[in-house]
Amino acid sequence: MTKLSRIPLIAMFSCFCVTLSVAQNSENKKPNIILVMTDDLGWGDTGFNGNKKVITPNIDMLASKGAILDRFYSASAVCSPTRASVMTGRNPYRTDVPHANQGHLKEGEITIAEILKEQGYATGHFGKWHLGTLTKKSRDGNRGGKPKNLQHYTIPTSHGYDEYFCSESKVPTYDPMIRPATFEKGESLHFGWKSVDEKKSTKKFGSAYWVGNEKIDTTNLDGDDSRILMDRIIPFIRRSVNQKKPFFTTVWFHTPHLPVVSDKAHRERYSSLNLREQIYFGTITAMDEQMGRLWLMLESLNIDEETIIMFCSDNGPEKKTPGSASIFRQRKRSLYEGGVRVPAFAIWKGHIKGGQRLEFPSVTSDYLPTILDILNIEFPDKRPIDGESIWPVLTENKKLRDQPIGFLFANKQSWVNNQYKLISVDDGKSFELYDLLNDKSEKENIINKEPEIASVMKQDLKKWMQSVANSKMGKDYNY
Repeated sequence: MTKLSRIPLIAMFSCFCVTLSVAQNSENKKPNIILVMTDDLGWGDTGFNGNKKVITPNIDMLASKGAILDRFYSASAVCSPTRASVMTGRNPYRTDVPHANQGHLKEGEITIAEILKEQGYATGHFGKWHLGTLTKKSRDGNRGGKPKNLQHYTIPTSHGYDEYFCSESKVPTYDPMIRPATFEKGESLHFGWKSVDEKKSTKKFGSAYWVGNEKIDTTNLDGDDSRILMDRIIPFIRRSVNQKKPFFTTVWFHTPHLPVVSDKAHRERYSSLNLREQIYFGTITAMDEQMGRLWLMLESLNIDEETIIMFCSDNGPEKKTPGSASIFRQRKRSLYEGGVRVPAFAIWKGHIKGGQRLEFPSVTSDYLPTILDILNIEFPDKRPIDGESIWPVLTENKKLRDQPIGFLFANKQSWVNNQYKLISVDDGKSFELYDLLNDKSEKENIINKEPEIASVMKQDLKKWMQSVANSKMGKDYNY
């Protein structure tokens, strides 16, 4: 018996019934759902957000078919917490996944994959996991293997997935299981290198692709990592279609997380740039090609109009890389805009109007309630959910968010509403306030000009943080 089979799922959202009856197609089929997440892709690292260097024609084409979310946030400034928010619809501190390589997705959490599996979906996860360790016996990734971190062992099939092909944490973006024995000028184990097929000697990188309990896949692991993932994603989708089942998949690319590795063919597309830029942008273009391949496959199966794609990054760009946060302040590991405002779009042909750019503040925690809204089903219990449905935003151009977005990371807090951002400094001893509608780059701290606004936001933040603390202690699991 699954954890959800013990909880009744009750249809609700009556205020959206008319919209949702239109949203589902004439045969009342449930839409397929693909949640794509890149790793450390900055807001300014795509053509659809104005980057003139990077070559991303497929991602740009897809973005044009739906709504570009100009003010979309990752729930944290690093990867693991953001991934937890996608799965649960909750701030990652509630789920006790506060930082990269810390905590794990707990059994008591109810995930979007579990809910959709109960609704008859085929479910698959591909790419990075980073929500726990994947082995109890082998050294693997950042935390895996005996004898340490056994308490953090948790695999995707424990959380609603029928199948998976994933690594615990980072891998090189080309030839993901190996690295050079030596490095040339401009290369490093930390940043990245030219593809190893151009090297004379290599070493194992120290990671594996897992497909089951203590089971790894050792086939088809050469070449571009995004292509290796897509070689597994496409058969999963084809099987689901053949079985006449709707499918849900999380596609979590490693690109362009360090170490970034690119082959000669993709680097040559950036021959006028320096080596680091060639490598960095080359791996993004390789990923872009796989997004194009995914779309062509959906079209060939005649399911492109039955499939929702949501695309985002897990946080801002890594420091000391060619990645771009555009006009936004700071980068990964910061709660200023550059650390958490990420590139994003949503597509559903015939339902989400193409060519839109929406300024509505939204976050990765919104994915779960949005999907439940589309399917007209209720979350199984009354635990706090931090996300809210953005379906009315995508289809009815709703202008204002109902609840602010709270951020917690490394002793820093932030509280973001439709116009203002309150952010802590000095480990919470003092605060700054920014008007994000008129100061996107967070240049002017207006806390002394708007003390009343700051006071109300501080009170709301404090109340929310107490709720988060209660969740972190496991109190939500009593529902």
